This record gives sequence, C-alpha cells and structure tokens, in this order.
Amino acid sequence: MSEKKTSGIKKFFDEFKAFAMRGNVLDMAVGVVVGSAFTAIVNSLVNDIISPIIGLFFNADFSDVVIQIGDVGIGVGSFLNAVINFLIVAFVLFVTIKAINMLHKKPVEAPKEPTTKKCPYCQSDIAIKAVRCPHCTSKLEGFPEAKQ
Repeated sequence: MSEKKTSGIKKFFDEFKAFAMRGNVLDMAVGVVVGSAFTAIVNSLVNDIISPIIGLFFNADFSDVVIQIGDVGIGVGSFLNAVINFLIVAFVLFVTIKAINMLHKKPVEAPKEPTTKKCPYCQSDIAIKAVRCPHCTSKLEGFPEAKQ
C-alpha cells in the first residue's frame, strides 16, 4: 500500500510541477514582481515628492479628526487621509502610464494603393489594371483596346 501512496504523491508533484511551469503562471509571477517594484516607485514618488509639495500649500493631515460616539472614536480623518492618498497615487499612476504609452505609440501607416476595383457592369472585384472584366467580359471604359 505504501507503494501506491508513493506513486500518488509523485503524480501529485508532477502535476504541480506542470502547473507551476506553465507559461501563464510564470508570466503572472513576473508581472507580480514587476508590479510590486513599480508600486514602490509610485509610492516613493507620491510620499517623497508629490505629498511634500501639496503640504507646502495645504495642511493635508486629517489623522487627528475623530468623531466621538460614547467611548468609541471613529477615525474619519484617517479615512480621509487614505482617500486623498489613493487619489494622488491613482493620478500619478495614470499620468505615468499615459506617458509610457506615448513612448510606445506606433507610427501611422500610409494607406496602401488599391489593387482591385469594381466592374461597373457586374460589380465583381477585378484587378486594377484589367481592360476587360473576367466575369462578364465587358470592355472597361477609359482603357484603350489591348493591341495584339
């Protein structure tokens, strides 16, 4: 019976290995690591640069604002600080991603010259240089008769 358990455990770890090494899982892991590093950059930008600049103009610390109901204090100020901090982080993240997307903007391709046109008689698509329609054999206007 122990031989059956060993093969079951081996099968379980083989399945886990196959799951963990799939491309989607590895891509997600890389995304999480890069995302956490990017979060550190955005938080530093907000906490070390943006918030002090805002602090020069406004006293944005509401952490002392508390609503007292009986013996319980409701920290409305801490909540307001969290909301303000979220809005600042969201705005900085929006501007940063918008700037990055502008760097990766693809150039607009010039429109390609048409290679087909419509036969005025049968409305079939034909080659742009055709003198006669291959579908209805009509002679197309504006082209001289082909010389033999």
